[in-house]
This record gives sequence, structure tokens and C-alpha cells, in this order.
Amino acid sequence: MNLSQLLERNARKYPDREAVVGMGQRLTFLEMERLANNLAYSLKNRGIGRGDKVVLFMPNVPEFIVAYFAVQRLNAVIVPVNAKLGQKEIDYILEHSDAKALFAHELLFGAVKHLQKENVLLIKTGEAAEGWEAFSELANTQSKEKISSDAQDDEPSTILYTSGTTGKPKGVLFSHRNILTVAGMICVEMEMKPESRLLHMMPLSHSAPLHLFLAAGMIVGAKHVLVPTFTPDLLLDAVEQEETTHFFGAPVAYLMTAKHPDIAKRNLSSMKWWIYGSAPLSAGEVKFVQEAFRTDNLVCVYGLTEAGPSGTLMTGPEHAEKAGSIGKRAALHTEIRIVDDAGQDVKPGEVGEILLRGEGNMLGYYKNDEATKETFTGDWLKTGDLAKFDEDGFIWIVDRKKDLIISGGVNIYPKEIEEVLLAHPDIHETAVIGVPHAEWGETVKAYFAASREISADELKAFASEQLASFKVPRILEQMDALPRNASGKILKQPLREGSA
Repeated sequence: MNLSQLLERNARKYPDREAVVGMGQRLTFLEMERLANNLAYSLKNRGIGRGDKVVLFMPNVPEFIVAYFAVQRLNAVIVPVNAKLGQKEIDYILEHSDAKALFAHELLFGAVKHLQKENVLLIKTGEAAEGWEAFSELANTQSKEKISSDAQDDEPSTILYTSGTTGKPKGVLFSHRNILTVAGMICVEMEMKPESRLLHMMPLSHSAPLHLFLAAGMIVGAKHVLVPTFTPDLLLDAVEQEETTHFFGAPVAYLMTAKHPDIAKRNLSSMKWWIYGSAPLSAGEVKFVQEAFRTDNLVCVYGLTEAGPSGTLMTGPEHAEKAGSIGKRAALHTEIRIVDDAGQDVKPGEVGEILLRGEGNMLGYYKNDEATKETFTGDWLKTGDLAKFDEDGFIWIVDRKKDLIISGGVNIYPKEIEEVLLAHPDIHETAVIGVPHAEWGETVKAYFAASREISADELKAFASEQLASFKVPRILEQMDALPRNASGKILKQPLREGSA
């Protein structure tokens, strides 16, 4: 099986059932199938075929899904990119991916209107522009043939570019089997059915929304409710109006919405699964969110883009005592180990690196065999996440391996320090790094942003209440805001470069 066949199958099984809702459009599976087939026909006539890379620069809109399936049925490779990327970042991905076509949404056109590439087909939603064809014309050109993909499940399907927190982003290459494996996992773990209604507010250019939730919903024939951006109001409105059943969001989406003054008055009764990932929630935050959303089914998923994503999950009931953990078992089709530097499994309480194995693991990094080899040990994927098991078998992330600070031969984990600093009532973001020290090798430096000026002495005294003396930052620097990438992750590399 391949991904393209999912839409074709649903169009036969559920032709009149709504498939996609968004931006004022309501499309059935049969209507989606016709648009995708027409678009595939138009792309084929313009030379797009097997193995060609096609970039999607779109927010969560119906055109994204139409283009996604149209490209797949030509056996071409989808390259979705974040809607927040700038001109230079898009230029890099177009060049590195060997793109043969680019789809751009009219809301984002300003970032790409400069493009005039001889060998790249340029397509935009809305009205055509000089050098650009109109999406609507291509999708409404009646196809003279039924186009179906004959791709085998081990053929390339998708390239997702990493967020590039430590340099140029890498292209993570997936086969159809990789994606169908992790999508099938979500179908089972999150009890998806044809009657499910999935709310998509996190960018479909990211692995979890795209591979876990869009693909999973297509496997079972669920409805997809698309919202191009996130705000608490839009989240609450979408749940009420479309009676959605599943939502995946970053922790910040839950925390912001939980503070909405009217959340207690909103009807959220249709929701069965509130799912979060990318970072854990603390015990206090879990209780706050559960009470605000009136749910006991808040589920944590942990994974890595390179793993599909797949990894672990923690159920709603487990949050009562283990909030902050990423759970105690690997998700369906996935295995997990935590190993020391010698590759041996660690004992409870010992820190090691998380390894993941499963059919969801990437084929490799596109055009980067060296990085691919470094990321695997046998068929186990090295996550770069340091973690430990507790006495009950639950897994706790300690830090990123590349962020580890070694001062005087002692391991210091920045994440632990960051969590302490964030407990200060006036600090809203922080990043801790190691900087060179003549005597100790490295010493601890903390960057932070706060609502008022905070002296180094005050902050060191605050940190000393909860941290051993060797973990207390020796150098502190207050900033208006910390650098972040398009995904919202704090970038430590510019901070390291500025401290070099």
C-alpha cells in the first residue's frame, strides 16, 4: 500500500462523507479525490513524475491536502515546509531538495514571489502571477485519465526538513511504509474511527500533525478540520462548531487556552482525546489543564521526527502520579532502550541515551550519508535525548545529549537548571549553555528574558535554593527575547556563538 491509495479508497467507501473542512470550504471524499486527480493530471502534463521533489509552502488549508495526495499519486516526493520560514530558508530547501515544483499559498506569497527558477514549476493559490500558475486552474482542469500510484511501500514518499537548531536543516527522508506504520500506531493508540473528527491547528509541515494525524485520519476515513493558525479563541470555536474528537498541540497551546476567561462556558464535550507533544507538562500544569478542559484523557506523546515520529506515550490516568514523564512503554510498532556510552542498557536511576527501533524510522537524511550513519547504531535510532527510568519503569527526559555541560569532569544537565529558573515568577524564558572555562573546561551560563530587570545576585540566590552550588549559573545575561526558529524552539547555537 502507499499513501495515495488512502484517498482513493475513502472516495469509494465514503463518497458523500465530509473529508475536509477549512477556510470556508467543505469537501467530501469524492470531491477531494476529483481535485487531487485533476491536479495530478495537470502536474503530469507539466513533467512532474516519479522521484521528483515538490515543495508545499502552505498553512493548514484544503489545498495543502489536495496537493499532498496529487503529488503522491505521481510517485513524486512531498517536501512540506513551515509557513513561518523566510526567503533564505526557503531558497536553501528548494536548492537542497532538488525541487521540481513549488506550491505556495496566497497568504504566504510575499516570501516567495521573488522566485523565478527556470526548472521549477511555480504554483500559487488565488490569482496567477507572473511566472506562477493558478492552483485552481490546475485542480479544475478535467483529467482525461484516472491516475493511481503504483509506488511500493518502501519507495520514498516525503522529505521533512528539521528545524535546524544547530545549523542548516537536514532533510529527513521517509518511505510510504514509514509513514503508514506510525499512522497506524496512532489509529490504534488514540482509538480513531470513521466517525472521528480531527482538529488540525499545529502546522501540517511538521511530522506529528502530518504523519500521525493527517495520515491516520485518512486510514480510517475521519473528518479533518483545518485551521491555518492557532489562537485560544480559534481552538475553542473549532471544537464547539465542528464537534471535534481529537486534537494534538504543543504544551503552550494548552496552557494558553486554559487561561481563556470563557473556557468554562464553552462546550468541549465532543472531545475524547487531548494529545500533547514536543515537551512534557509539569504536575502543576497537568492539573491546571485537566481542570480547565474538564478532561481526564490528556495524553503525552514523545517521539522524534527521524522516528516517524514514534516513541512513547503516557496515558491520561498515568499523569496523576507521573506528570512530567514521557510514559513507561514504547508506542505500537516501536521499541525503546536507554543505553550508556558503551551501548549497554542502563539501570533504573542511571542516565543514558534513548534509542528507538521500528518501521517508522526514517530511510535516512537526504544527500547526507555521513549524518545518517552517525544517527543509527545498527537498526536503532539514536535520539540524542538523555533520560532515565525511575523505580516504576517510567521514563524521564534529563536533557539533550548535545547540550550536556561537563564542568570539572562533572555532568551538568541544562534542562534541570532551566526548569528551576523558569519557576522564578518574573522569568518567562531561559536557555542554559556551557561556555569555555580555563580551569574547569566549561562553566554554566544562563540567558533569560523576564518582565523586569533581575540582578545576577538575586537570580543566583534564587537558584541556590534548589540547585547544588556547581549547577548554579556563574554567568547570567538578561535579554529582551531569546532567539527562536520557525517552529518556536529556542536556538542555543546563536547563543553559543555569541559567547565564544
